[in-house]
Amino acid sequence: MSTSAADAVAGEIAGSDDGVLETPFLDSERWNILHSIAEEGGYAYATMTSLAAAGDIRAAEAAKEMAWEQLHSGPWHSVVPIWRDAYSMACMHLAKLHYANGEFNQAIKALDMGIIMGGMMLRDELNLAIRKASEKEKARSDLGEKGESEIKFVSQEINVAEVQQSLPIKSLSCKLVGKRPALSLEAFLRDHYLSGTPVVIRDSMDHWPAKSKWNDMNYLRRVAGFRTVPVEVGKNYLCSEWKQELITFSEFLERTRSNDTTSMETTYLAQHQLFDQIQELRQDIVIPDYCFTGGGEIRSLNAWFGPAGTVTPLHHDPHHNILAQVVGKKYVRLYSASLSDELHPHSETMLSNSSQVDLDNIDEKEFPNILDLEFQDCILEEGEMLYIPPKWWHYVRSLTTSFSVSFWWSDAEKLDD
Repeated sequence: MSTSAADAVAGEIAGSDDGVLETPFLDSERWNILHSIAEEGGYAYATMTSLAAAGDIRAAEAAKEMAWEQLHSGPWHSVVPIWRDAYSMACMHLAKLHYANGEFNQAIKALDMGIIMGGMMLRDELNLAIRKASEKEKARSDLGEKGESEIKFVSQEINVAEVQQSLPIKSLSCKLVGKRPALSLEAFLRDHYLSGTPVVIRDSMDHWPAKSKWNDMNYLRRVAGFRTVPVEVGKNYLCSEWKQELITFSEFLERTRSNDTTSMETTYLAQHQLFDQIQELRQDIVIPDYCFTGGGEIRSLNAWFGPAGTVTPLHHDPHHNILAQVVGKKYVRLYSASLSDELHPHSETMLSNSSQVDLDNIDEKEFPNILDLEFQDCILEEGEMLYIPPKWWHYVRSLTTSFSVSFWWSDAEKLDD
């Protein structure tokens, strides 16, 4: 949807009757979308969608389930794109019916699912509908109250000596990542970007609203508590017991606050584009100027929210990366991209950017040379940013409840990759 079209939709939704969730763009494009779906064999879906548009909530649920099955018919990259838009359409119809019944929470849940799993065609209208439904839900719930006292996630300093016992062997005993205050763009380009050298940047996040807001559980509940988010449950994505769930943000915050770090059921909101989904949180952060170095463009903004003890195992990413630590502290270990072979990447395509080496439990018989490899590490403090060059291997462990944001950006010559 173009900007002008989105503005027009916003105007129609803002001025619509409160009992109706208006969808002018969907209404104008419905038959074109259904025609494309029918060409992919979705005749039953088209029938259910027509009934849903006429007010049949069972048909709306059925259409949503049909599209869901198509989304899970094979690897995500092989899904025919129109089925993602079909899923968004079904979620929108379901949300409209819940909204008309005054079930605003259920409407928001359906709209969130459309954003998380659906295509881009209806994204603007989904966001606008969520805005309207959210205003209704906040108006009648205690999530709209601002008089609550703060509930802090992190309120005291950690004991580094104690924490070090839980870190991989040799941690903080070799080469530390250099830390530089208020690094100029010229110095960043010259000393780190061009040479591919990690650096921790201090004093560059003080103006972020998130710095003063995100350590308060009540603020996050008030802004996004009723929204649905995808989370990871288990030690990490390389472990057999790992799974994914869809829960409300409030439930995630409660799990984070009460987390038992010895539990195998640690919940982590990891590598999710939360700020595309929940725009109120996007307003609390600022893309660092460093991310425009090289003339490239932002590829992804991801949230990494979780309790102490969450781990991202040793892996590498294809883009320049700044990891901004908003709340709490993290331990990060980095290995140069030149050591890829020695770090034993998985042979499976889907995991080829992840190491077979478990730094928390190194098998020295299988990987006898791992402890001899040179690495850099650091404790990333609240308010600091870590620059990770492309293809550099990194392992990350939360030392406290931790809320981080990663910014990926590409080189100008790689925009077509």
